[in-house]
Amino acid sequence: MSGALRTRSPITPALRDIQAPVQDRLEESSKELARIAVADFPMLEEMGNYLLHMRGKMFRPTLVLLSSAVDGRPEPRARTVAATIELVHLATLVHDDSVDHSVMRRGMPTLNALFSHQVSVIMGDFLYSRAMVELVRLGDIEMLRVLADATNAMTIGEMRQLTSLDALAFSEDDYESLIRAKTASLLSAACELGALSGAARHRQALARYGMCLGMGFQVADDILDYMATEVQTGKPAGADLKEHKVTLPLIVALRSMPAAARRVVDELFNTAEPGDDLIARVRDIVREEGGIDYARRRAAEYAAGAEEALDGLPDSPVLGSLHDAIAYAVERSN
Repeated sequence: MSGALRTRSPITPALRDIQAPVQDRLEESSKELARIAVADFPMLEEMGNYLLHMRGKMFRPTLVLLSSAVDGRPEPRARTVAATIELVHLATLVHDDSVDHSVMRRGMPTLNALFSHQVSVIMGDFLYSRAMVELVRLGDIEMLRVLADATNAMTIGEMRQLTSLDALAFSEDDYESLIRAKTASLLSAACELGALSGAARHRQALARYGMCLGMGFQVADDILDYMATEVQTGKPAGADLKEHKVTLPLIVALRSMPAAARRVVDELFNTAEPGDDLIARVRDIVREEGGIDYARRRAAEYAAGAEEALDGLPDSPVLGSLHDAIAYAVERSN
């Protein structure tokens, strides 16, 4: 992947600044999200309200709205489309927490901690179905196809990860296929759906931008699992290692790891509930063996690809925000 990042301020852009050109419509999307998530069933309504308080920073809806405004003619339905993307994202988090038996997310108890794994799975299914029902209501089969393809890719990616028999045999190619399916497909869909809501002639470029952005976003997130604290990420440090998840920094470190270090890694992956000390040792090993440096270079390459995808789009404050979103999503791991 070729290309170079634009010269930037050393300060990573704040999300509120990226969202500024679409802030009013983002607030309307939040209202749409609350409307769509309503269910005429007490437990579903209770869980839906809880998830709305638990939701993140609306990054994916922001991408929908920014992409829709690239040509200066965003359609009103972009607000609803942005809400459906966030619903799907929430559904994936609910399912992931259930699969991983996670008890905390963003400093709050997960649904499966408050209710049960079975109830969480059903709630995730409900969120998925509500998103699809809403796109059907809009009457745009192409939008429905884009989101259906993304959710299908995410499901297959999750299944591939769950059925991997030897986690430590996971290759870099396997990893890239996984994050393309589980993370990048939804960010690509967000940008493509945004284009279909006001900037259709830029559909392919924005879909490519979202794919590269999503790949870089996930690599950066996986780096943070080895570098950041719980205060910074809202989840326990080394959470991926605790759950025996193999990501790019570890894959790279395993290539040149001395036998003594490999034994420590094997011990962690053969321990059902590895302790904090063992996790900390493996984090140190991965840093020492160059896993973080390599992953940062790969994240930078994806960021450069996202920059290239924006070439040729009309200059505007919206385009500036799309460029800044790359730094926000990818460069946070530096």
